[in-house]
Amino acid sequence: ADAYLVFDPLQAAKGKNLRHADPERTVAIVSMSEVATGEMVRSTDLSFPQQMFLKRSIELRTRSGHNVYLDAGALSENLFGSHMQANLITVGAAYQAGLIPLEAATIERAITLNGVAVSRNLQAFRVGRMLVVNPDWQPLTALERAGEIIVEPELTPEAQAMVDSVTGSDELIRLLTIRVPELIAYQNAAYAQQYVDFVRAVAQHEAGITRETRFSEAVARYLFKLMAYKDEYEVARLHMRPEAQRELEEQFGKGAKVVYQLHPPIFRSMGLNKKIGFGRWFEVFYRVLIAMRFLRGTPLDIFGYDHVRKVERALIGEYRDLIEQACNTLSPETYEQAVELAELPDVIRGYDEIKLNNVARFRERAAALAVPVPAEGIPT
Repeated sequence: ADAYLVFDPLQAAKGKNLRHADPERTVAIVSMSEVATGEMVRSTDLSFPQQMFLKRSIELRTRSGHNVYLDAGALSENLFGSHMQANLITVGAAYQAGLIPLEAATIERAITLNGVAVSRNLQAFRVGRMLVVNPDWQPLTALERAGEIIVEPELTPEAQAMVDSVTGSDELIRLLTIRVPELIAYQNAAYAQQYVDFVRAVAQHEAGITRETRFSEAVARYLFKLMAYKDEYEVARLHMRPEAQRELEEQFGKGAKVVYQLHPPIFRSMGLNKKIGFGRWFEVFYRVLIAMRFLRGTPLDIFGYDHVRKVERALIGEYRDLIEQACNTLSPETYEQAVELAELPDVIRGYDEIKLNNVARFRERAAALAVPVPAEGIPT
């Protein structure tokens, strides 16, 4: 082969995919963006291989001095706010490297005729070309869209009052500023208040023992994660957010056909083991579900009788109990153990059986870390 276009470096480094490459002939255009495998998603113990080893495997079978390496995924996210343009960035780089025997105008004409996110896709193709013409340009695009750049949501007076009721580190306040309005939208203000009250109590107790703040910050992160479990009501809300609808239009054009592939646990209990596709007409039911989210966790919540949903609700109480126990014994000597305990929900990922397996891991690790004393509430 003359060209080896790589969109997934992990797969590209495998021998079965490199068998057509020739070190005297093949030039590789490689997007080094990390694409997690199913096993990595299911297990937090697996990590992505070091990129230097993946590159080495590719270079041994290609013309290493002519290869082009880029992080198309990060470029796409940074420049376009979406991963959707990553492949066209890579194609643009391949074209500029002389590996696609077509005119640039022909490729751009095809992008235009496709009629989907035309402006973005044309720009993505040109970005890829620019990276080959001027490789030094790539670092100039490495702007962080999250973490380094803090975009604070505009809080309602109610949400602002909740955040203001907590005294803690700047990071803790930042976490609350993001999560409190999310919990209000997820359920209601009372639900968010439960979250704030618990985090406040933990932060106050921590402040009486140490100047460290990692424990309260971890509780703010992971109590939110457990309280905002993604059930049918939340899936509906996320799909119907205005920004989600705008992104659909920007990426696929107005009037694009949309199919929602769904497989809630209640379907499995009815013997339906595959996802079912629903068209835009299903958005009516999404809006009904959003209006019905006040039923979440009540006897009238038909989705709440599913085993996975029961486990998700139980985890909230289990976690609070664990944190209360950690607070009862918190000291400079036990602080690191308490932080590790507070961060344990990070292992709870995935859906259905995958999630249940990770819950079992969470409980096993919690049992090993937790101090076996009666929970008496957070000391005040």
